Amino acid sequence: MNNQQPLENLLPEIRKKALKKLDARPPSQLAASWSGEDLLYSGPGKTIFIVLPTPGCAWALSGSGGCSMCSYIADSPLQEVSTEELVEIFKNEFERQIKKQAIDGPTAIKIFVSGSFLNREEVSEEAQKEIFKILTEYSDIEEVIVESRPEYVNEEVLKSCCSLIPDKIFEVAMGLESADDNIRLNRINKGFTRKDFEKAVATIKKMKSDFKIQSKAYLLVKPVLTSEREAIDDAVKSAEYAEEVGVGRISFCPSTIHKGTLMEILWRRGSYQPPWIWTTLEIIHRVRSSVKIPVIMDTAGFGTRRGPYNCKKCNSKLKDAIIASNINQTIPPETECECKARWEADVNFSDVTRSATNLLKNH
Repeated sequence: MNNQQPLENLLPEIRKKALKKLDARPPSQLAASWSGEDLLYSGPGKTIFIVLPTPGCAWALSGSGGCSMCSYIADSPLQEVSTEELVEIFKNEFERQIKKQAIDGPTAIKIFVSGSFLNREEVSEEAQKEIFKILTEYSDIEEVIVESRPEYVNEEVLKSCCSLIPDKIFEVAMGLESADDNIRLNRINKGFTRKDFEKAVATIKKMKSDFKIQSKAYLLVKPVLTSEREAIDDAVKSAEYAEEVGVGRISFCPSTIHKGTLMEILWRRGSYQPPWIWTTLEIIHRVRSSVKIPVIMDTAGFGTRRGPYNCKKCNSKLKDAIIASNINQTIPPETECECKARWEADVNFSDVTRSATNLLKNH
């Protein structure tokens, strides 16, 4: 673990100010769930997403200030949530989704928390057991996906989780964000190196002989202080690296502006913009030819003021094309729009016009 980051004095203060503005809410009000079409390892299917309120990301609360783009901790109660309450919340959200649409056919469950599901200070071992016990009752649930920082990926916790759902794929998704240590440490403040990530993936690979276990890498498209051209190049290189290390899937997460983050401060100053939707399309075109494992491009926030944006004429059309590309793992059809020329100019000249913003000034 490398905890000494250049942003270490800036981000904690930003985080502290943001947390002071939060109104305390009970855990049950912080939970959420939804479902949608998705790509499973077996092919097209459905995914149920469940967000559980946990005490908060240990990295963000450690004094590091957390990551420069993330505000998920704002959706945490910032206090201990009992095992009983957490399991009850899961049951309520899960039942709410299956009442809307019964589980019939290939289904995945993605369990999100504000930090790491595998950190038992955030999600107790008993809570993990009770939640997985519920999922074993549904044979059509093929995959259970959780998120974790790599430092919580160890044989003990993986064996415990996998043993509870032996007939299902257990996937651990980790926020690698970038294969470039400089970008990950100095622009994102992620707090771990490539070696840490590689160790976690190796631990998961070691257990494949006994369990149906996989790893996934989340990759951030356009961190702060990154030009449009650099964002494209880094995303493609990072995907190629993640495949080489041995992850089973990749999910690109184009930046959206979250409240109370360094990214929001720079955005408000006019010193940062989320990536163009054209940029995400360019990344898809490149990785489809160079990466053989499944690659998804998240479309959350597309076409909004705080998310990836082209113009009103093509936002929705291109978002739909990317969603179809995710399901079918195809390259979206070539599309033209008058805004594309502005994107091309941004890519060609963005390194020349790179911001010289002083991060320490009146943040």
